[in-house]
Amino acid sequence: MADVIASPVAPAPQRVTILGVAIDDVTEDEALVCAETLLRSRRPHQICTVNPEFVMEAQRNPAFAATLAAATLCTPDGYGLLLAARFLGTPLRDRVTGVALTRRLAHLAAARGYRLFLLGAAPGVAEMAAAALQTANPGLNVVGCFAGSPAPRHEAFLRQMISAARPDILFVAYGHPRQDLWIARNQPHLRVPLAVGVGGVFDYLAGRVPLAPAWMRRHGLEWLYRLVRQPRRWRRIIDAVPRFTLAVLRQGRA
Repeated sequence: MADVIASPVAPAPQRVTILGVAIDDVTEDEALVCAETLLRSRRPHQICTVNPEFVMEAQRNPAFAATLAAATLCTPDGYGLLLAARFLGTPLRDRVTGVALTRRLAHLAAARGYRLFLLGAAPGVAEMAAAALQTANPGLNVVGCFAGSPAPRHEAFLRQMISAARPDILFVAYGHPRQDLWIARNQPHLRVPLAVGVGGVFDYLAGRVPLAPAWMRRHGLEWLYRLVRQPRRWRRIIDAVPRFTLAVLRQGRA
């Protein structure tokens, strides 16, 4: 775990647009600085951890595209985004993955006394992820864990539960686009300073799903690792790799 703790002030990051989706050109450290600036403001904010699947989903889902456009911060989670941005002549400097951002925010929360709530994943997984974060960050204050459901009919109950816990940071792990749409719908009521969609991060933290080896992550081959480990993801990988690549090539020729 890195020991860098965010400064209270962050300049507005530059944005890179890929297939109509604006992505913030931030490093992990800069994302953390932005996050603490947002936390200190005490106003409600949303962070989206964007990868190629997000970009492709936004092409066919106007509500999701609008959610990404309205988010306070869209981090570049996905090696394919770095390759696409470089090809389009507007390079992104680094990745900020959901796993790394969650760990860094937990470290910041333990140091600053911020309160965390973990929502989503399968029953019991949020609790396991919270325990892992607390082991890595002694003193971390997790004020709630709940699997729940992103279905609109459950939202009133979840809002009541989360509001009663008064978190500063809310991690939502329902997978895109459901988690991001859920945050966009409910933040006006919850007004949590920082709500972050984190996809499958709880499963990684809980040890239920292993991360790809470091050499595969460095070379952008996580998709291949996931395909081998979870063949049922083949439709998502087709969207994230060949379809995304072809769409970026078309944008570059336009």
